[in-house]
Amino acid sequence: MISRTVTLPVGGAGITGDLMVPPDARAVVLFAHGSGSSRHSPRNREVAAGLRAARLGTLLIDLLTEEEERQDAVTGELRFDIPLLGRRLVAALDWLAQDRDTSGLPVVLFGASTGAGAALVAAAHRPDRVRGVVSRGGRPDLAGDALDAVRVPVLLIVGGRDTHVLRLNEEAARRLPGPHSLHVVPGATHLFEEPGALDQVTATARQWCDEQLTRSGGDRHAVP
Repeated sequence: MISRTVTLPVGGAGITGDLMVPPDARAVVLFAHGSGSSRHSPRNREVAAGLRAARLGTLLIDLLTEEEERQDAVTGELRFDIPLLGRRLVAALDWLAQDRDTSGLPVVLFGASTGAGAALVAAAHRPDRVRGVVSRGGRPDLAGDALDAVRVPVLLIVGGRDTHVLRLNEEAARRLPGPHSLHVVPGATHLFEEPGALDQVTATARQWCDEQLTRSGGDRHAVP
């Protein structure tokens, strides 16, 4: 298992990520965390571990610099700056395309909460680099006009009891021009804290990634 802490240059500073790539990796999943969270999010890390078991590499990254995080802790503004976060994800996609351990691998974006909006913005800007987008309890509506330009497959996973976000996802799904599906986890709330809820997220995301990689010919060894 390749395991590295990486720093990506942005605007004269750097953003930090944790890259883990299993042997014979089939793709890399680039995680965009939600508002007020970080690459240390226990939910994203749990999902990432489950995906690595399916031979998918993972990059969990902080989209703000340390100085920006200190500023955001006071103002709470940057965590909702979706254009900025989208640009940072585009920079991470370009970095993955050049890195020695990931340059030959397709990429899936995984966005949680507000991170889903940023992931869709990045997918609209780099359709040649993104194999698909997974949203967990996401806010795809925050992608704005970019939502209408996303052509790659999209999987929207929402908790059944997260009624407001579920409605926003249903509305966003009607705007997506490319292939998309909406998966509702029964009884789950926004953070999928209920017993077994996050396991369902992981299993659904893993199966969907497998289907996308197999369909596009990007996987030589599909997981049964």
